[in-house]
Amino acid sequence: MFENKACDPNLCNTEVTIDEFLEEIWLAEESGGKAEKAAMFVDAGLAKDTERANAILHQMKKDGFVSLHDGKDAAFTDKGRERAKKLIRRKRLAEKLLAEVFALGADEIKTTACQFEHILSPEVTDSVCSFLGHPPTCPHGKHIPQGDCCNKLAQQMKPLVTPLTDLQPGNRAKIVFIAPKDHSRMDRLSTLGIVPGTIIHLHQKKPALVIRSGETELALDIEIANEIYVKIME
Repeated sequence: MFENKACDPNLCNTEVTIDEFLEEIWLAEESGGKAEKAAMFVDAGLAKDTERANAILHQMKKDGFVSLHDGKDAAFTDKGRERAKKLIRRKRLAEKLLAEVFALGADEIKTTACQFEHILSPEVTDSVCSFLGHPPTCPHGKHIPQGDCCNKLAQQMKPLVTPLTDLQPGNRAKIVFIAPKDHSRMDRLSTLGIVPGTIIHLHQKKPALVIRSGETELALDIEIANEIYVKIME
């Protein structure tokens, strides 16, 4: 699921700092400004270790990720922009997943997404993107760079997993997972046989949403149905 990042701790820390510097350059460009070294060092937590920060930045230049101007600001090379694009894509997709599916708070989203951006493999990143329906923006309204999976128009229109409320009458689907805001709902749904792996049919959406599982019909509140994620079966 995740890339193998096992390495020397100092090397790992350097790679994370490189990612943070690239992210700062991306954000500066996105807002129409320049990435000033002083601000980059502060955001990376290296304001008091400018010797190390400068060494990492010059290594990034040597590796072909950035160019440095007047000793004050940094800009992307094509190689650096491509790495930053993948980094921003991973982070913003993680934010979208954590906000919409797991309904985490802002602080939890920020902390967890910052971890995910360094460890998600390309395959998992594309799976998350497809699962979410190839979203164009993150929860903060910022653009999510597209990946290879987004260029396949058929997939753009058909996310792998959707809320139950997105089904149409007659659709047959498998419950993939349930993400209730109130965990007591999980117990209640379990007693009714509504658990991951269950095959259901959507019987009707109005005046009430009604699903059928085997010989049992069940009416669900829209709020609860929005917390049940399914994969449509052909």
